[in-house]
Amino acid sequence: MNNLLPFNGELYLVKSFYSEEHAWQLFNVLLQNLVWQEEKIFLYGRWLKVPRLMCWYGDEDASYQYSGVNHQAMPWTEPLIAIRHNIERVHQCSFNSVMANLYRNGSDSMGCHADDEKELGINPVIASLSLGEQRLLKFRHQQRKQVIDVLLGHGDLLLMRGEIQHHWRHQIPKTKKLKSERINLTFRKIVSNTLRTQHNS
Repeated sequence: MNNLLPFNGELYLVKSFYSEEHAWQLFNVLLQNLVWQEEKIFLYGRWLKVPRLMCWYGDEDASYQYSGVNHQAMPWTEPLIAIRHNIERVHQCSFNSVMANLYRNGSDSMGCHADDEKELGINPVIASLSLGEQRLLKFRHQQRKQVIDVLLGHGDLLLMRGEIQHHWRHQIPKTKKLKSERINLTFRKIVSNTLRTQHNS
Protein backbone atom coordinates (compact mmCIF):
# COMPACT_ATOMS: atom_id res chain seq x y z
CA MET A 1 0.00 0.00 0.00
CA ASN A 2 1.16 3.53 -0.76
CA ASN A 3 1.12 6.17 1.97
CA LEU A 4 -1.04 9.06 0.73
CA LEU A 5 0.60 11.52 3.13
CA PRO A 6 3.92 13.23 2.28
CA PHE A 7 4.91 13.54 5.96
CA ASN A 8 3.73 13.31 9.60
CA GLY A 9 1.62 10.18 9.53
CA GLU A 10 0.30 7.27 7.51
CA LEU A 11 -2.83 7.18 5.37
CA TYR A 12 -3.74 4.20 3.17
CA LEU A 13 -6.70 3.72 0.83
CA VAL A 14 -7.77 0.16 0.02
CA LYS A 15 -10.10 0.32 -2.97
CA SER A 16 -12.95 -2.23 -3.02
CA PHE A 17 -12.08 -3.89 0.28
CA TYR A 18 -15.56 -5.34 -0.19
CA SER A 19 -16.89 -6.15 -3.65
CA GLU A 20 -19.77 -4.02 -4.93
CA GLU A 21 -22.36 -6.75 -4.36
CA HIS A 22 -21.13 -7.61 -0.86
CA ALA A 23 -20.87 -3.93 0.05
CA TRP A 24 -24.49 -3.32 -0.95
CA GLN A 25 -25.60 -6.28 1.16
CA LEU A 26 -23.80 -4.80 4.16
CA PHE A 27 -25.18 -1.32 3.43
CA ASN A 28 -28.79 -2.53 3.43
CA VAL A 29 -28.38 -4.61 6.61
CA LEU A 30 -26.70 -1.77 8.51
CA LEU A 31 -29.13 0.88 7.26
CA GLN A 32 -32.10 -1.14 8.48
CA ASN A 33 -30.74 -2.62 11.70
CA LEU A 34 -28.40 -0.14 13.38
CA VAL A 35 -29.96 2.20 15.96
CA TRP A 36 -29.41 5.51 14.17
CA GLN A 37 -29.65 8.58 16.41
CA GLU A 38 -29.68 12.32 15.95
CA GLU A 39 -27.14 13.81 18.35
CA LYS A 40 -26.02 17.18 19.65
CA ILE A 41 -22.47 18.24 20.54
CA PHE A 42 -21.17 21.12 22.66
CA LEU A 43 -19.13 23.34 20.34
CA TYR A 44 -18.16 27.01 20.47
CA GLY A 45 -20.01 27.42 23.77
CA ARG A 46 -23.34 26.03 22.66
CA TRP A 47 -25.14 22.81 21.76
CA LEU A 48 -25.33 22.12 18.03
CA LYS A 49 -27.15 19.42 16.09
CA VAL A 50 -24.78 16.95 14.42
CA PRO A 51 -25.35 17.13 10.62
CA ARG A 52 -25.67 13.36 10.18
CA LEU A 53 -27.07 10.36 12.09
CA MET A 54 -24.76 8.37 14.35
CA CYS A 55 -24.49 5.34 16.63
CA TRP A 56 -21.73 3.76 18.73
CA TYR A 57 -21.12 0.02 19.19
CA GLY A 58 -18.41 -1.92 20.96
CA ASP A 59 -17.18 -3.77 24.03
CA GLU A 60 -18.90 -3.04 27.32
CA ASP A 61 -16.08 -0.83 28.63
CA ALA A 62 -15.45 1.02 25.36
CA SER A 63 -16.94 4.41 26.29
CA TYR A 64 -15.88 7.43 24.24
CA GLN A 65 -16.20 11.14 24.99
CA TYR A 66 -15.85 14.05 22.59
CA SER A 67 -17.39 17.53 22.23
CA GLY A 68 -19.08 17.26 25.62
CA VAL A 69 -20.89 13.99 24.87
CA ASN A 70 -20.11 10.65 26.51
CA HIS A 71 -20.92 7.66 24.31
CA GLN A 72 -21.70 4.34 25.96
CA ALA A 73 -21.31 1.54 23.45
CA MET A 74 -24.26 -0.59 22.42
CA PRO A 75 -23.52 -4.35 22.09
CA TRP A 76 -21.88 -5.56 18.89
CA THR A 77 -24.16 -6.83 16.13
CA GLU A 78 -23.17 -9.87 14.05
CA PRO A 79 -22.55 -7.87 10.83
CA LEU A 80 -20.31 -5.38 12.68
CA ILE A 81 -18.35 -8.23 14.30
CA ALA A 82 -17.82 -9.85 10.89
CA ILE A 83 -16.57 -6.60 9.33
CA ARG A 84 -14.27 -5.95 12.29
CA HIS A 85 -12.75 -9.43 12.08
CA ASN A 86 -12.13 -9.06 8.33
CA ILE A 87 -10.28 -5.77 8.78
CA GLU A 88 -8.28 -7.05 11.77
CA ARG A 89 -7.27 -10.24 9.95
CA VAL A 90 -6.13 -8.52 6.75
CA HIS A 91 -4.37 -5.52 8.31
CA GLN A 92 -3.04 -6.98 11.58
CA CYS A 93 -4.74 -4.56 13.97
CA SER A 94 -7.38 -4.81 16.71
CA PHE A 95 -10.46 -2.77 17.59
CA ASN A 96 -12.97 -2.76 20.45
CA SER A 97 -15.49 -0.23 19.13
CA VAL A 98 -16.97 1.35 16.03
CA MET A 99 -18.68 4.65 15.33
CA ALA A 100 -21.26 4.47 12.55
CA ASN A 101 -22.25 7.58 10.61
CA LEU A 102 -25.17 7.91 8.20
CA TYR A 103 -24.93 10.74 5.68
CA ARG A 104 -28.44 11.16 4.31
CA ASN A 105 -27.60 13.58 1.47
CA GLY A 106 -25.04 16.19 0.42
CA SER A 107 -26.12 18.52 3.24
CA ASP A 108 -24.90 16.04 5.85
CA SER A 109 -21.24 16.52 6.71
CA MET A 110 -18.43 16.06 9.22
CA GLY A 111 -16.58 19.10 10.58
CA CYS A 112 -12.82 19.52 10.49
CA HIS A 113 -11.23 17.63 13.39
CA ALA A 114 -8.55 15.18 14.50
CA ASP A 115 -9.25 11.93 16.32
CA ASP A 116 -6.90 12.85 19.15
CA GLU A 117 -9.03 12.18 22.23
CA LYS A 118 -7.12 10.64 25.14
CA GLU A 119 -9.33 7.53 25.01
CA LEU A 120 -7.70 6.58 21.69
CA GLY A 121 -4.13 6.49 22.98
CA ILE A 122 -1.03 8.21 21.58
CA ASN A 123 -0.95 7.06 17.93
CA PRO A 124 -4.24 5.28 17.27
CA VAL A 125 -5.00 3.02 14.32
CA ILE A 126 -8.39 3.88 12.82
CA ALA A 127 -10.05 1.94 10.01
CA SER A 128 -12.84 3.66 8.10
CA LEU A 129 -15.14 1.65 5.80
CA SER A 130 -17.35 3.48 3.28
CA LEU A 131 -20.61 2.03 1.97
CA GLY A 132 -23.03 3.67 -0.44
CA GLU A 133 -22.64 7.11 -1.98
CA GLN A 134 -19.19 8.40 -2.88
CA ARG A 135 -17.97 11.35 -0.77
CA LEU A 136 -14.88 13.52 -0.56
CA LEU A 137 -12.66 13.40 2.55
CA LYS A 138 -10.27 16.35 2.93
CA PHE A 139 -7.07 16.27 5.03
CA ARG A 140 -5.33 19.50 6.01
CA HIS A 141 -1.93 19.75 7.71
CA GLN A 142 -2.19 21.89 10.84
CA GLN A 143 1.14 23.70 10.38
CA ARG A 144 1.96 23.60 6.66
CA LYS A 145 -1.68 23.92 5.49
CA GLN A 146 -1.14 21.32 2.77
CA VAL A 147 -4.38 19.69 1.63
CA ILE A 148 -4.90 16.06 0.57
CA ASP A 149 -8.22 15.05 -1.03
CA VAL A 150 -9.36 11.43 -0.83
CA LEU A 151 -12.42 10.25 -2.73
CA LEU A 152 -14.12 7.47 -0.75
CA GLY A 153 -16.16 5.04 -2.83
CA HIS A 154 -18.52 2.16 -2.16
CA GLY A 155 -16.67 -0.66 -0.37
CA ASP A 156 -13.42 1.32 0.12
CA LEU A 157 -11.39 1.08 3.33
CA LEU A 158 -9.24 3.92 4.70
CA LEU A 159 -6.52 3.29 7.30
CA MET A 160 -5.02 6.02 9.48
CA ARG A 161 -1.86 5.16 11.45
CA GLY A 162 1.13 6.71 13.19
CA GLU A 163 1.25 10.38 14.11
CA ILE A 164 -1.40 11.52 11.63
CA GLN A 165 -3.84 12.71 14.33
CA HIS A 166 -1.18 15.03 15.80
CA HIS A 167 -0.55 16.89 12.55
CA TRP A 168 -3.52 16.50 10.21
CA ARG A 169 -7.21 17.36 10.54
CA HIS A 170 -9.90 15.90 8.31
CA GLN A 171 -13.47 16.63 7.27
CA ILE A 172 -16.26 15.63 4.91
CA PRO A 173 -17.61 18.93 3.55
CA LYS A 174 -21.16 19.62 2.49
CA THR A 175 -21.81 19.50 -1.24
CA LYS A 176 -24.53 20.89 -3.51
CA LYS A 177 -24.15 17.87 -5.78
CA LEU A 178 -27.03 15.40 -5.64
CA LYS A 179 -25.96 12.74 -3.13
CA SER A 180 -27.75 9.67 -1.79
CA GLU A 181 -27.15 7.85 1.49
CA ARG A 182 -23.68 6.86 2.67
CA ILE A 183 -22.72 4.76 5.70
CA ASN A 184 -19.29 5.16 7.24
CA LEU A 185 -17.92 2.79 9.91
CA THR A 186 -14.85 3.99 11.83
CA PHE A 187 -13.32 1.19 13.88
CA ARG A 188 -11.22 2.26 16.87
CA LYS A 189 -9.52 0.86 19.95
CA ILE A 190 -10.49 2.64 23.16
CA VAL A 191 -7.67 2.55 25.72
CA SER A 192 -8.86 1.89 29.29
CA ASN A 193 -8.11 4.25 32.17
CA THR A 194 -5.76 1.62 33.61
CA LEU A 195 -3.77 1.33 30.40
CA ARG A 196 -3.54 5.10 30.03
CA THR A 197 -2.23 5.42 33.59
CA GLN A 198 0.42 2.75 32.97
CA HIS A 199 1.47 4.36 29.69
CA ASN A 200 1.83 7.83 31.21
CA SER A 201 3.72 6.70 34.34
